[in-house]
Amino acid sequence: MIEPLSHEVLIQLAEQYGTPLYVYHAEKIKEQYNRLKTAFSKTDAVFFYACKALTNVNILRYIKNAGANVDCSSINEVKLALHAGFPPSRILYTSNGIAFDEIEEAQGLGVIINIDSLSNLEKFGKKFGHAYPVGIRLRPNILAGGNIKISTGHDKSKFGIPVDQITRILELVRKYDMFIRDLHIHTGSEIQDVDVFIQGIDILFRITHHFPDLEFIDLGGGFKVVSKPGDKETDIALLAEKVGAAFAKHPYKNGKPLQIWFEPGKFMVSEAGFFLTRVNVMKETTGADFVSVDSGFNHLIRPMFYDAYHHIENISNPGGPVKNYSVVGNICETDTFAWDRPLNEVREGDYLVFRNAGAYGFEMSSNFNSRLKPAEVMVIDGQSKLIRKRDVFQDLLRNQLEVI
Repeated sequence: MIEPLSHEVLIQLAEQYGTPLYVYHAEKIKEQYNRLKTAFSKTDAVFFYACKALTNVNILRYIKNAGANVDCSSINEVKLALHAGFPPSRILYTSNGIAFDEIEEAQGLGVIINIDSLSNLEKFGKKFGHAYPVGIRLRPNILAGGNIKISTGHDKSKFGIPVDQITRILELVRKYDMFIRDLHIHTGSEIQDVDVFIQGIDILFRITHHFPDLEFIDLGGGFKVVSKPGDKETDIALLAEKVGAAFAKHPYKNGKPLQIWFEPGKFMVSEAGFFLTRVNVMKETTGADFVSVDSGFNHLIRPMFYDAYHHIENISNPGGPVKNYSVVGNICETDTFAWDRPLNEVREGDYLVFRNAGAYGFEMSSNFNSRLKPAEVMVIDGQSKLIRKRDVFQDLLRNQLEVI
């Protein structure tokens, strides 16, 4: 198992590149991908990295070279993947409530396409008929995931075509003689119970016989990672075993085997990421002892957005006495990273590290309060490489037109 970057290395990086700073440990990303490949070695499974988690082009190239494919949620993610060197045959694009011209653009680029609405499915059928293979994203009406904000397969979710509308789907497929290559579901994020995936397989196999051109079943992603003490991650070995058994019980009616696709995002990059901050101010009050750092939810919104937990360590004083602190940001909003969190004694100027920061950290950052976005660094083969420069003031004015 790849060891996390040491406190000494993280402090060195903070001093070299400044804070706040995102750091990614490349070999950990490869280790996570290899875990998936090893677990599913007895099945015909293909993995598409869900790049919405982290799209830095260097990360994309590293993942491509490791052997994974890429899953994209927008046309610009598709273009980033192409820029990173992925061939179209290794790029999966799953649309979500977008204008049809974006799907047309994806088709023109030759990538694999999933469609998530009856409206766009009909438009695609009218224009391309059987000439271009396409997948259908279905909503299986399964409630799964860490909380409702990251659950995407339940009966009130906007994602996918409800599976109970299969009759309408089939009408369109027959009307336009469509080439349906895959069926896709994605039920949420932070899924610990592997039986959620088996439930999805059972739902899909009730309808696969309607699609004679089917080649793939896409089960999405959402594997749970460990973020706090007591957490249990998705048992990948058990998942592989149960998925293999489920597919063995559901042979395709014409004997053609179906390939299994997954779209791991957070699982691939979360543990590889570290977010480094420096303590600006200590503030003792009757209600809480506040640690104010040189960042805020403009750089790491996950705790405020969906109550995500990030393990925080004081890497400047790891042997200090443990006290409870509320770790907060410097934004003119309530931007609390952690309430009443035990940390080794914190002093102004100390460096704090937020772990599991590789997924949806920098990717969801902003310039709120006109503050600058942080730099990104990749550590590969023991060497650090700057992969995104820190914003400067001029970046705030870029694209603004001064007309007054």
